[in-house]
Amino acid sequence: MNTVNKTSLLTGALAGVTAALLSMGANTQSSLTIVLYAASALPILIAGLGWGNAAAITAIISAGATAAALISPQFALLILVVTLIPAGWLSHLANLARPATELGGPDGALAWYPLSDILSHLAGLVTAGMIIVGFIVGYDSGVSDRMVDIVIEAVKAQEPLYNPDAAAIAQIKSIFTLALPLIQGAVWVVMLFTAYYIATRIVQMSGKSLRPREDIPSTLRMHRNAIFIFLGGLVLTFLGGAPATIGALICGTFGAGFLLAGFASFHFRTRGKSWRLPVLWIAYLSVLVFTIPAIFFLLTGLTDTRRTIAVTPVGKN
Repeated sequence: MNTVNKTSLLTGALAGVTAALLSMGANTQSSLTIVLYAASALPILIAGLGWGNAAAITAIISAGATAAALISPQFALLILVVTLIPAGWLSHLANLARPATELGGPDGALAWYPLSDILSHLAGLVTAGMIIVGFIVGYDSGVSDRMVDIVIEAVKAQEPLYNPDAAAIAQIKSIFTLALPLIQGAVWVVMLFTAYYIATRIVQMSGKSLRPREDIPSTLRMHRNAIFIFLGGLVLTFLGGAPATIGALICGTFGAGFLLAGFASFHFRTRGKSWRLPVLWIAYLSVLVFTIPAIFFLLTGLTDTRRTIAVTPVGKN
């Protein structure tokens, strides 16, 4: 075993322990739960992007073993399928490259795995991971119904005159049954892609990055075939029961991918405009506060699908 391999394995092991500790910290800091869970992907991504697959695999194994030993095997399985394995797979895809001549490119150059495909893979991985988690924990509509009951009781405590009838409560529950997996899937895709973006910047600044720095506004799009998956999820939401829940999850995960692509397209189209900065701030704030404007960026992402491949000379990061 040479020095490079030893370094990779040691880096991966340390990254895995760090990821496990961040995941465990999410259980004790309720106000930062989702941030810490997403942050647990960072060590895996950094290890994989900077030191390769061996480091990423070692990090995933050590994180799972640490979580299983300190918390439980079930907890380890949950963080593996939702966070750690997706992070390791993203780092693997990001480091993939082949001779550009195979794609009709110039000699002596490498063509890197398209960012559009990486984003589509992320949406698919989050979808599969959350379905597995739902099967493990026994997720059903009763979970969302209990959450609605808790919220209604809290509102009644603040407003004694608030007393919705049974029909209104049933309607709220039916909507929330689909809204909960949709929102969870969308938020998780956005958080993991944010972790991927931060990890790429950290690795690039350290000089360990294999993949060249990309122009995100011009390259971040979804694969055109992802449109059919999104539409399939939309159809499933009308079937009721478990298929509707899975359909809502698919709409959330792949919809988040198209939403990110829509924002990237908006960044690209406003580049060089004098009014760009205030408009971007207004766009982000409007989505965070009102949510409805997100439909515009979702539609933009749906109508602007393409695969942009980064090409660099051999030996140049």
